Amino acid sequence: MTAFTRALRRTTARRAAAAGVVAAGALLLSACGSGDDTSGTHHGTGASATAGAGAGTASRTPAGEVNDADVMFAQMMIPHHEQALEMARLAGGRASDAEIKDLARKIERAQDPEIKTMKGWLTAWNEPTAAPSASGMDHGGGHGADGMMSAADMTELKAMKGTEFDKAFAQMMIDHHEGAIAMAEDERREGANPAARKLAAAIVKGQSAEVEQLRGILDRL
Repeated sequence: MTAFTRALRRTTARRAAAAGVVAAGALLLSACGSGDDTSGTHHGTGASATAGAGAGTASRTPAGEVNDADVMFAQMMIPHHEQALEMARLAGGRASDAEIKDLARKIERAQDPEIKTMKGWLTAWNEPTAAPSASGMDHGGGHGADGMMSAADMTELKAMKGTEFDKAFAQMMIDHHEGAIAMAEDERREGANPAARKLAAAIVKGQSAEVEQLRGILDRL
């Protein structure tokens, strides 16, 4: 089971419990209504409520239905992309290989706008930009199932230069990209929102190509 799926199940269970509380409150309001048609209206937040909201809310969201998988995908991919940017920005002053430097710039150009896009979605969906329980990611002593680097990994990378940096960067970015690809594949299977699923497909295609490029770089270093 991936970190994405585990976190998704926790979020789904949490929302199911919240839905029960809302339903109980609605029954109580119905029983005690004052005759004002608007007094018992529930203006919900969250992906499900946003998907069924009025035109004013829907106009601020990517077109189509939104489910928990879409929300979790954006919440988890934001910090994942942010770490990729941190890694890429190290290459400017440390890498010696021209192809590594070029690829690092390409990663920055692609992933920075995607972060802004996903944050915009979550704001429109009335969802926090950080997932519960630190996004379900493993930032401990080793790589998580999502390919995230630990603090120790990042410290080691920052201390390297030249060919040593190039090799470590390439291997770490392969692991990082493979985690992102797995998360994006989960979104393609489980997500409902067309825009989120389209971005997931683009991540799978783009980062799969970069993995192959990085493997080629490792072979020649």
